[in-house]
Amino acid sequence: MRRGGMAGVWSRFCQDRRAVAGLCVLAAEILCVLLLPPLMGLEPNVTDRSAGFWAAPSAAHWLGTDDVGRDLFARLVCGGRISLLVGFAAAGISVAVGVPLGLLAGYRRGAWEFWIMRCADVVQSFPSIVLVLCLVAMVGASVWNIILVIGLLGWTSIARLVYGNTLSIREKEYILAVRALGGSTATILRRNVLPNAVAPVWAALALRVGRAILSESSLSFLGVGIRTPQASWGNMIQYATNPVVFAGKPWVWIPPSICIVVTVFCLQFIGDGLRDAMDPKWVRTAGMAESGGVCRETPEELTQVERCAVEAEEPGSRVCAFGRKRMKSHHLT
Repeated sequence: MRRGGMAGVWSRFCQDRRAVAGLCVLAAEILCVLLLPPLMGLEPNVTDRSAGFWAAPSAAHWLGTDDVGRDLFARLVCGGRISLLVGFAAAGISVAVGVPLGLLAGYRRGAWEFWIMRCADVVQSFPSIVLVLCLVAMVGASVWNIILVIGLLGWTSIARLVYGNTLSIREKEYILAVRALGGSTATILRRNVLPNAVAPVWAALALRVGRAILSESSLSFLGVGIRTPQASWGNMIQYATNPVVFAGKPWVWIPPSICIVVTVFCLQFIGDGLRDAMDPKWVRTAGMAESGGVCRETPEELTQVERCAVEAEEPGSRVCAFGRKRMKSHHLT
């Protein structure tokens, strides 16, 4: 996307107060989990024998200590690194796999559509938590194994979203025009279909990050995810399985729960803001207002179609003559 296009997206994104607030809170959260441990010397696995076990919050330990005397605030901050890493990395894998498969299934149709969608049906036919539990138990409960399992099982929703958008976009007039002018499938997918089909993916990406964090938390809560002494928000909530801790020591499990909830809400707000800012309909509406009521396509579509139209009007061009012939035959059919 061009610099002007990015500036326009950012300008429209900033008009959404909830999205901006979510971005600020999430950025502050990321900075805290990255910078506080080295700046404050936080050690999540060091036992303070003088404080004792299950110590209440104090000046020395802001959130108290756990069952072996480790500082809960240090584990909360350092555990946020693991939970956010799992969320963003797994969502990135899901998008990297789902977007190309959805584009191919929706644009090429035929065997591509059949096999890709049937694979998605098979994956979605199993309860996700059961499938994740089985695969993690098979490959091992390391951080990167959990990221790969959650990421590779999350591509189906992204692929279906892109697939549905591609089906509607592939029959648009500007796609037919570029196809008639001899545009290759790769060029059409990259320059014309992808910019219009990917806008809703941003909202889905935010949901995928939140679901990946929740999946990791569920695995850790059940004892098959991130395991102690390594900290994560999920295995900190596991302390709540103890009735004494759940009822009498809420400072142990409420802070990581709040972190998960706040993170998921922030990601949802950011996803909604990006979806609206990058929506081609929003761009066309703004373009009509700026051009005195003339409806214009999105920048990527406009560049391709207008270039073809200008070239078609140039006399003596073989490509343009071929393009005019292709367009004429297309309209006759």
